[in-house]
Amino acid sequence: MSKVPLTVAGAEKLRTELYRLKTVERPNVIAAIAEARSHGDLSENAEYDAAKERQAFVEGRIQEVEGKLSNAQIIDPKLLDADGRCVFGATVDLEDQDSGAAATYQIVGEDEADIKSGKLSVASPMARALIGKYAGDVAQVQAPGGIREYEIIDVRYE
Repeated sequence: MSKVPLTVAGAEKLRTELYRLKTVERPNVIAAIAEARSHGDLSENAEYDAAKERQAFVEGRIQEVEGKLSNAQIIDPKLLDADGRCVFGATVDLEDQDSGAAATYQIVGEDEADIKSGKLSVASPMARALIGKYAGDVAQVQAPGGIREYEIIDVRYE
């Protein structure tokens, strides 16, 4: 697998999830399976089936998170020296050329993306249009409603 870019905060979030899955979820599922087994016949035991299904989900998620962390290229935006260029991990202040609306986004890995909290996936059309640009440049983004233009007001590495 190729390296997956992650910010320090994104990697920490995945580590926290992995810890929770291993120390809380896995023991809970084991206890639920033991409880369901104590009820007798497993062939008609819906609790047992649900617990086994939950166990499969938890174990699959543990493997997925471990895989992401092992292939992660962790990038600390504070340590970047991109000379004001928009790169992975950068926080960008934008102004919509049509409406004048201001927005601030951080370009992050696909697993960290959350548009409501201002985190854009590096693979999104907006992030692809911004990468490589400097403050003062205008980025053209192909949106469903046509091309939108955004002026880059500031690029920060925080």
